[in-house]
Amino acid sequence: MNLSGEVVLLITHSGDFFTVDRVAENLVKLGAQPFRLDTDKFPGVVRLDLHVGNGGGSRIIYGENSIRTEQVRSVWMRRIWSPELSKDLVPRFQAACVRESLATLEGLWDGLREAWWVDNLQRIGAAENKLRQLRVAQEIGLRIPRTLVTNNGEEVREFFRVVGGRMVAKLLTPLSQSMQGSGFFLYTNAVKEEDLSDVGSLCYSPMVFQEQIPKLRELRVVFVNGKLFVGALDASLYADSTADWRQLHDLNLLWQSHELPAEIAHRLQIFMASFGLIFGAFDLIQTPSGEYVFLEVNPTGEWGMLERDLGYPISEAIARALLGV
Repeated sequence: MNLSGEVVLLITHSGDFFTVDRVAENLVKLGAQPFRLDTDKFPGVVRLDLHVGNGGGSRIIYGENSIRTEQVRSVWMRRIWSPELSKDLVPRFQAACVRESLATLEGLWDGLREAWWVDNLQRIGAAENKLRQLRVAQEIGLRIPRTLVTNNGEEVREFFRVVGGRMVAKLLTPLSQSMQGSGFFLYTNAVKEEDLSDVGSLCYSPMVFQEQIPKLRELRVVFVNGKLFVGALDASLYADSTADWRQLHDLNLLWQSHELPAEIAHRLQIFMASFGLIFGAFDLIQTPSGEYVFLEVNPTGEWGMLERDLGYPISEAIARALLGV
């Protein structure tokens, strides 16, 4: 069916349900027409007809529905995933097919540059640099952990000594598309002294090393167009067993509502304004002394658990940001 009228394009993947469904529902309530594009289904299921310079209308065809690109009023950049390719495809051709498919999607995004994006891809790309995040956070007065990024094993050993053996390691970029990936490469991990014998492997890739901040609570702060939605976890339930709450698949953690001090909330607003972002999901720690420490922000981060556990109207806020209402 060819949809008529203006649409809001929701860029996601086929395994995404709760968050994208809630945003779509709120768009419909506000009188808008959502169109979901699962990026992993291109080119196997989704069809794109992109006409450039020959007067033809470009189209997105997914299942029984299709739209013309000029119908797209706004775009929610939720997730971009690599294509699912047939197992029948000869392995040596797979990398080229993935590359061509992603390049075609980039062409689609470029053709939608006149639409309203939440958020602009270039701004997302700039904000995803974690070293830039830490620099900006420090410049606006947020406390950050002492941090070392290096491929020098001797420097890691010295940093371990400086922070009194309380150190965590993580990557600057994620190596997994979902939270089901390898724990070592995806999550923040505490470093023990015996782990320092492996620092020679840094010759293959640098890593991020930070002082381990004592936790009273871990906070997920979701920013949507000037509004803050704050969820907190009681770190005493898991801090002795892991440095990252995302690893706790077998522990039924419930998020609690939390109110940030006005000064911290104001600085988060300044942070987002400096990157020109409408959406972001912050990770903060509240220490036992009550101090707040900035860890990072994910410009396309998760928030469904806060809406689920706390009833926060985050999906409605995103829908309204997409429509400018």
